[in-house]
Amino acid sequence: MAKTGYHFNAKTLSFDKVEITIRKRIGRWLLKLFSGFSMAAVLFVIYYLIFPSPKEKALKWENEEILAQYNSLSDEVERLDNVLAELKLRDDNLHRVIFEMEPTAHASRQAETGRGHRERLKLFSNTDLIVETTAKIDTLWSAVRRQRADYNEVSALARDNAEMLASIPTTLPVALNTNTIYLAAAYGPCMHPVYKILKFHQGMDFSGPIGAPVRATGNGVVESCGNAKGVGHYIIINHGFEYKSLYAHLEKINVAKGKKVKRGDVIALLGNSGQVSGPHLHYEVHKNGKPIDPINYYFNDLSAGEFDALAEAANNTGQSMD
Repeated sequence: MAKTGYHFNAKTLSFDKVEITIRKRIGRWLLKLFSGFSMAAVLFVIYYLIFPSPKEKALKWENEEILAQYNSLSDEVERLDNVLAELKLRDDNLHRVIFEMEPTAHASRQAETGRGHRERLKLFSNTDLIVETTAKIDTLWSAVRRQRADYNEVSALARDNAEMLASIPTTLPVALNTNTIYLAAAYGPCMHPVYKILKFHQGMDFSGPIGAPVRATGNGVVESCGNAKGVGHYIIINHGFEYKSLYAHLEKINVAKGKKVKRGDVIALLGNSGQVSGPHLHYEVHKNGKPIDPINYYFNDLSAGEFDALAEAANNTGQSMD
């Protein structure tokens, strides 16, 4: 049965009677139902886009954690790369200073081991960090293989030159201690403490208390010792292989001419004899009759960090003590 309804007529300004059939009522109900479902769908989409699900939250947290791990790994790779670079520098010094030969050409071993793997990674989206880290690791492994080959070569040279390695002056003549014994002057141009003129300083000055032990820096034979003008009590050790070392301004000499000494033997005590501005040890290394910078020969005693600190201190000295 049709229901009666009313519709306002704007022309006659009156209500006209309208019959509402079952079809019209069903149509209106379906329209309301569709509108409700449409509004619910729109609200659901908006909620889905704005508010992530628990699973999405977990995935987002996991992705952030992976990103942090990758960044940490990348930083660690950078640190390892710096360590390898320092090892390569010290390896090159071993070749040039000790074995008097040029180090192996590294470029010949620089193989691009992971290029294909990195190209496959580029096929995926958002993989820049992974590709970059993988490239660093590939480069690091390549450097490790090169350095391993270099050390194998150095090891073979060392076995063939054991006597020479024991004789070359490669340790500090005194035990460095920031509170008692420290580097006072480096090799190179320095201001003379008495004459106040710039002179070339042929060794290194280690300031310390009188009586501190002075040790032989390599195996050898005492070529001469005694007292001389300017240097005071001194010792010269002939290490062979064209190397000699000089220890000057000593307080006491514990060896005699012709005595064989070994690296680490206490040969004298630090003093202030001769022309000095304070108690210290003046130490020189000579190769083929010419003075050379002793700092390049301390690799038996110093780690990479300690060597850097000593080199930095050497750059900051301006006046010698003798």
